[in-house]
Amino acid sequence: MDSPPDNTLYKKTFFPYASAATERVRGLGGRFAYYTTAATAVQILRNREIWMRNTLVMNDFMEVDHGLNCLIEGYRSQVGQELDAALNACFPEIAQEIKDLFNAWIPGFRRDTFVTCLSEHTTEEDAHGRLSMWRAYGGTAGVALVFNGDVIFRESDALAAYCSPVGYLDALGVTSELKAVAARIQTNQQYVKTLGRQGLKDSIFHMLRFAAVCTKHPAFREEREWRVVASPAIQASDLLSSSTEVVGGVPQTVLKIKLEDHVDRGLYGLTPTALIERVLVGPCEHPDVICRAMRHVMQEAGVEELEKKVVDTGIPLRPNQR
Repeated sequence: MDSPPDNTLYKKTFFPYASAATERVRGLGGRFAYYTTAATAVQILRNREIWMRNTLVMNDFMEVDHGLNCLIEGYRSQVGQELDAALNACFPEIAQEIKDLFNAWIPGFRRDTFVTCLSEHTTEEDAHGRLSMWRAYGGTAGVALVFNGDVIFRESDALAAYCSPVGYLDALGVTSELKAVAARIQTNQQYVKTLGRQGLKDSIFHMLRFAAVCTKHPAFREEREWRVVASPAIQASDLLSSSTEVVGGVPQTVLKIKLEDHVDRGLYGLTPTALIERVLVGPCEHPDVICRAMRHVMQEAGVEELEKKVVDTGIPLRPNQR
């Protein structure tokens, strides 16, 4: 998903929601937490890889469908006509071409979207993490890997995987975002025309694609989620391997991001030593044992200052008790 040299104007025109969220999160330190089980955390460090899973097997059974439904409803409103008019003012009849392309890909969005989910992490959460996330994703022994977000914000097409904030929106919210894009295209019409017909077509296609796959029900808002998204059928990378794995008893295809740099391709800051700032051990029955184990596997991965980086949150909660 190549973008033109003037990335700032490009993002503010076609991805205003993501652009504003990026500025906000970077202002807060630009860190993210990967909430998971201790077993998965060990696997990530030992294998030096993070898995991306298909949205069809995610916890939210309305993944992609919620975003698509909101997008379709928004586009059928007056705002959709405004967006079409703004696009056609740049290149005649391009709006219909974009809609035909997007509609043809809808089945592919459902079956060929792979994501890794992260959560915004603030300084206030350094000691204890976020209790709601432990309850949702920690199982009986939860661990949060706190990531330095530099690599997430870095411009690189090496992985063909791109990070985006999740919008916790209903149809009205998505409609409002479409209206903002239409207004910016109209305001920046001369710039938009420099992209050429195909460049504009690609830009709007990806804007609609990310709106579909990165919009969730507003009830999930407290997760403050960001997604690393890949769709090999749309754009593939030789750095993303795939395999069939069994997760929770369900055999499924996963994509694997190796935690290694490829500086010549603009991808760096992905090694464990650069990426992992700290590890939080959440509610569990054996925190001391897990802390020692995490220090050991982090040492194997080359991470230093282990006493400072592995934190027992000390949360007095018995995990998964009803």
